[in-house]
Amino acid sequence: MIEALRRAYRRELFQPGLLGIFVNPFFFARRGLYLHIRELGRNITGKTLDIGCGLKPYRDLCSSDQYIGLELDTPENRAKGVADVFYRGDNFPFSDGGFDSLLCNEVLEHVFTPEAFLREAHRVLKPGGHFMLTVPFVWDEHEQPRDYGRYSSFGIAALVQRCGFEIVEQRKSVDDLRVVVQLFIAYLYKKTVTRFVPLNIIVTAILMAPITLVGLILGWLFPRNSDLYLDNVLLLRKSRHA
Repeated sequence: MIEALRRAYRRELFQPGLLGIFVNPFFFARRGLYLHIRELGRNITGKTLDIGCGLKPYRDLCSSDQYIGLELDTPENRAKGVADVFYRGDNFPFSDGGFDSLLCNEVLEHVFTPEAFLREAHRVLKPGGHFMLTVPFVWDEHEQPRDYGRYSSFGIAALVQRCGFEIVEQRKSVDDLRVVVQLFIAYLYKKTVTRFVPLNIIVTAILMAPITLVGLILGWLFPRNSDLYLDNVLLLRKSRHA
């Protein structure tokens, strides 16, 4: 029973539905990413590498035959017991063209040398393979001190093309007043979060859920603004002639 509740809670953190309004302080950001990844995940097929996989929250949204999670070799990541392969943060420990598809979700902002990182992704991807990449444009500092950058739509497009990828599709996730509401809720979360998860859920339900509901209304009432958004979502492809 307890394990089932944990799984349900974890799902609401990364693939939030209605319940996520009341338990997930990052509802707008995570809901936006979830919807885009769910739609584009059909392009992630065959042997897949999830770069910076964390808890592999989007594995079930991909159409992969084999799914391998790669993480930095740290005590924290090993303690999670989720990643399949660990590395030092430089070269990926795989042969050239060894994967049919790649996924990298909210990781690039934590990479100090993004061009070298993306060239490694390009190296291990088969020609013609797809790469789904998400990275924030607007968000507060997090996972300090390993927080090195934010990317505009033009900046990330130029970077991935410079590293040899073709852009199949590029999207902006959450591009209305929900951006402002989400940042305010994230501020409240940082000021109230504790080590006790049940207490955090209670605070989210009482303090933050009403603000989230207001944000839903504001996002519906006011027009979108594509100049202000939370995340970049890109579906990339490695040229068949690479």
